[in-house]
Amino acid sequence: MFAIKRELKLNNREVSLMRGNAGFKRWVYNYGLDLIQSSWDFEDIKASDTKRIDAIRKVFTQVTMHKPEYAWMRLYPSTVYQSAFIDLKKAFERWRKGISGFPKKKTKRKGDSFTVYKTSGIYLEKGKPALPFTNRAVIQSGKQIKLPGLKTFRLKERIDFMCSSQTFTVSRTADKWFVCFMLDADKLPPTIHRIKKIGVDLGVKVLATCSDGTKYDMPASTKTAKTKLSKLQWHNRNKVVGNSKLKIKASNNARGYYTQIARQHSRIANIRQDTTQKMTTDLSRKAAVIRIEDLNVQGMIANHKLAQSVSNNCFYEIRRQLTYKQSHYGTKVELVDRWFPSSKTCSKCNHIQDMRLSDRIFNCQKCKHIQDRDENAATNHRICLSRQSTVGLTGT
Repeated sequence: MFAIKRELKLNNREVSLMRGNAGFKRWVYNYGLDLIQSSWDFEDIKASDTKRIDAIRKVFTQVTMHKPEYAWMRLYPSTVYQSAFIDLKKAFERWRKGISGFPKKKTKRKGDSFTVYKTSGIYLEKGKPALPFTNRAVIQSGKQIKLPGLKTFRLKERIDFMCSSQTFTVSRTADKWFVCFMLDADKLPPTIHRIKKIGVDLGVKVLATCSDGTKYDMPASTKTAKTKLSKLQWHNRNKVVGNSKLKIKASNNARGYYTQIARQHSRIANIRQDTTQKMTTDLSRKAAVIRIEDLNVQGMIANHKLAQSVSNNCFYEIRRQLTYKQSHYGTKVELVDRWFPSSKTCSKCNHIQDMRLSDRIFNCQKCKHIQDRDENAATNHRICLSRQSTVGLTGT
């Protein structure tokens, strides 16, 4: 399965509709979060989080929505509030398992998003006989898309083929709106990889160094975009941008500033995402087995001298992309133990010696082998055969 994401081409009325749906989902999510926290005060009630949320949903549909002051909720599809309760359940499941922190309330500043999906029934095409797609919406090729419960919207980039999907997620980044939907299709992996096994060393100065000599780095446009962001924030350091606690509304000039900041953050994120996607795709196409180090990213970020470079190079994102692309390209990703001294070990004679972070050339004191520090580490990742230091990676 893989997803398709396209930017929507909206007018002012359609933007208001999207913001209204996002606000409706945000309100329902915060409503459920408040009630489930309040229910914990009653010690007599013993129920799981799922049962509590189901009871809250019944109260919402049977009581809250019928109040006169909430008549505006009927203007939006029912799947919006249903998806809000589904997201709330998932948030509590992740919190109970220790994967993430306690669910927080959604705010406007953290972005707008909502989900709609096709309910039961058969989707009918205009001027054509019915197609037997139950619970799925047919998406025609072209620059238009019909969202269930809403209307037909224009796309900035065309969809090249006819497909179908059930769930559609609409999100906003800066002042741009996107729609994302998933396809029940699998990519055919390549049958032959040029390289049987490759080691990858993720670094600070260079994004990634491979055992075959290939190096990947963040483009210079990342630094230029971050410099522009810093200048924009500096020039507007004294701007009064509003304060919700003091009930000070942001001016139109301040809202424009927010939009400029969001656009610049979005540009930086897009550059990083484009670079990491191209790098991981290139690695997955040419190597059957990819070995990377199990880095302690949180510990590295704690070092203020490395924090910015580590965050900019997206170490965990690279690992995540390589993991989910295993099924797409028929690869196998293996983790090398984080305590394996790959940078201190000679790739020729396995001699271990002390190395400082400032030493960029590995000069073996035993066999006099000289090699770039990162290339030496990548080679060690490739030839690492210890059963205790190599772990198969099947999930994120």
